[in-house]
Amino acid sequence: MLTAWLLLMLNGLFVTLRLSGGSGGSFPRPLKAEEERMYLERCAAGDLEARNILIEHNLRLVAHIINNG
Repeated sequence: MLTAWLLLMLNGLFVTLRLSGGSGGSFPRPLKAEEERMYLERCAAGDLEARNILIEHNLRLVAHIINNG
């Protein structure tokens, strides 16, 4: 049940980002290794903004997994 709900929420987020994206409706660019490490550390410390940034910048991977899974 939770999986279905999560997939629906992600699908809605994909549509929102595609329609409102700044550069032709594409996903945000992937983070550089140094940026990702910094956000992972902040996320592990409980920083919700860092968590959201990690999610947003990895949506391309999530979409790929969903489309090919």
